Order: sequence, then C-alpha cells, then structure tokens
Amino acid sequence: MGVKRHYYQHNTLHLCLLDTPVILRKKTRQIAVGSVPIGNRTPIAVQSMTNTDTRDVSATVRQIKSLEDVGCEIIRVAVLDLEAAAAIEAIRDQITIPLIADIHFDHRLAVAAMEHGAQGIRINPGNIGSLNKLTKVVHAAQAHDVSIRVGVNSGSVEKEILKKYGHPTPDALVESALKNIRLLEDLGFHEIKISIKSSDVLTTIDAYRKLSQATDYPLHLGVTEAGGLIGGTVKSSVALGILFNDGIGDTFRISLTRDPVEEIRVCYELLRALRIRERGPEMISCPTCGRCQINLFGLAEKVEKHLQQMETPLKVAVMGCIVNGPGEAKEADIGLAGGNGVGIIFKHGKLFKKVPEDEIFDVFIAELDKMEQQNVKK
Repeated sequence: MGVKRHYYQHNTLHLCLLDTPVILRKKTRQIAVGSVPIGNRTPIAVQSMTNTDTRDVSATVRQIKSLEDVGCEIIRVAVLDLEAAAAIEAIRDQITIPLIADIHFDHRLAVAAMEHGAQGIRINPGNIGSLNKLTKVVHAAQAHDVSIRVGVNSGSVEKEILKKYGHPTPDALVESALKNIRLLEDLGFHEIKISIKSSDVLTTIDAYRKLSQATDYPLHLGVTEAGGLIGGTVKSSVALGILFNDGIGDTFRISLTRDPVEEIRVCYELLRALRIRERGPEMISCPTCGRCQINLFGLAEKVEKHLQQMETPLKVAVMGCIVNGPGEAKEADIGLAGGNGVGIIFKHGKLFKKVPEDEIFDVFIAELDKMEQQNVKK
C-alpha cells in the first residue's frame, strides 16, 4: 500500500498514492507574497527572476508571461533606479503572479517599488543605510502589506563578520542573516523570509541547515552564481535536493546563466524527482545506441518543449528503437518510437497508431493535446 501524499499542480490540490516515504518538512512561520503563501508547510513555491531591463515594460511582461506559462509562481525584477521602480505598476497590471522588487543599497528604491505595487522586496538590511532609512522601508512595507526577503550571500557578509571567520563560512552567513533579521524585528516587522546563498554547494547545505535550526522564519533556497545549464543544474540540484530531503526550504529559485524559462523547467524536475510536487508530464527517453535510426535528440527536445506548456501529470516516453522501445517504456502513459521510415505511437507498451516517420511528431503532439483537453473537461 502506498503512502498518501499531497502534490500540487497550478495551485490545485491533488492526492496520489506513492510507494515512497513522506518527506516531513520543518514547520515554519507563514507569510505571503501577494496571493502565494510561503512557509507553514504550504506548497514549496517556484520562483525566477527576469533578465530584461525592468524599465522596458513590454519586454519584461513578455518574459514574465512566458514564465507564467511554464509554472513560475513568483517573479523578481531588478530595480536599478526610480524609473524601474515606477515601471512595476505597469508590469503588475499585465501579469498574474506576485512580483518582488530586488533592491540593493538605496532605500528610496525599495519605498518607491512598494508604492508602485511590488508585493515583496528583497534587501540586505545591513547595507540599506542608516536605521532611519531602514525604518522608512519597514513603514512602507507595513503600509502596503509587503513581505521582505533578507537576502545574504557570500559577497555581502559584513566586514566585521568576515574578519571574525576569515571568509564567508556557513557560520558567517548565518550570523549575518540573524543580525539583519534582528534589525527588522527591532522595528516590529516579522513578515520575513531568509536566504543565505553561496556559490559553493557544501557551504550552502551547511549554512541552511544551521539557519534552519536557529530560526523558524521561512527559507528561500538557492545556490548563487551556479553557472550554465549543466553546471548550474547539477550544483543547484545537489544542494537543494539534499536540503529538501532534510525537510528544509519553503520557496526556491534555481539560478542559471540561461533563459529563465529553463530555471522553471529544472525547478519542477527537481520537485518531481523528490516526489514533492508534480506539474505537467514527466518525459522519459532512451540515451540512444547503435540500433537508433531516428533523430532522437531533436525529437526529444521538441517534445520536451511542448510538455512544458501542459498541466496533465502524464508519463511520456520518447524512444529510439521501434522494436524494443515500447517494451522498455511500458509504464509510460503514451510514447513514440521510430526508424526505417516508420513511426509508432504506443500506450502502456502497446501499439496505438502507426504513421510515416516524418509525421510522427505532429501526430504525437495532436494526441497529447487531446489527452490534455480530456483532462481539463474532467
């Protein structure tokens, strides 16, 4: 008998039976970023950040909409000046997910961003300026019902703390975070989540473990400056996968030197691998061998891209061998294989349809879309 688990897909609760142990998450305080709850064992929220110029409203909105389409639940934008802060209002009018303003140093930008509709801000209270400036930020956050992420990373640790530890160790990151939290608490503000990021995997893991023991504020996980698609995916998946498996983490971003849509794709694959959340189909595909007589790499890439737009939790197989493929992927809900000019579509290991090889992609996608529509009608 499987263990009853909750998984979430596009903010809708589903139940499934999985033969895996439950990962018991630490119970943290609950805050909110707009309509998205963070902490208190609510669904782990998936975030990304735009790489457009925030002042370019149309470009920023286009990118956010592409992120919404693949399941991004919170978006962060860089606020470099007052023009960027003012642009938040126009951006928010055209998107559906909560928006966080990323602020460095200038308290005026934080205040202006909230006045123009930011539902969350990311700051390092220690470098925002004097206590008087921080007080203005807190008052604005209280007035506009905005939560604050205390963001500490290895490059922002205070000089006196660095001197104490020699370099940005896990203990240094934790001490810096707790110091900055106290600044907000002393001003009566508690709508806080925390991140302490390093580009080093082991430092990140150790730091978050220590921070989780030291506070019950919700934690935003991430590996900063993780790298490109392959390196960044590996580093982030190792660090965050270990932490999630420890029950640590309430929201996260996987930072890649890549189109941010790829960040969301990796986020959901990580959550799926740990059986924490499911969104859309899971694709399985063979690595190819000498029997493969079809352009499987190109076909798999096109199928995977289409799956990102779907919400139905299917298992989809893309196999290279028309003889062995269906049998090897018999647990898939639907799959394809091809070779020698012939393409086949199979369901649960049995032949469903045979088509000319050059038509296999279009016919397969049409069948997938039909299954998606049938699921929506249920």
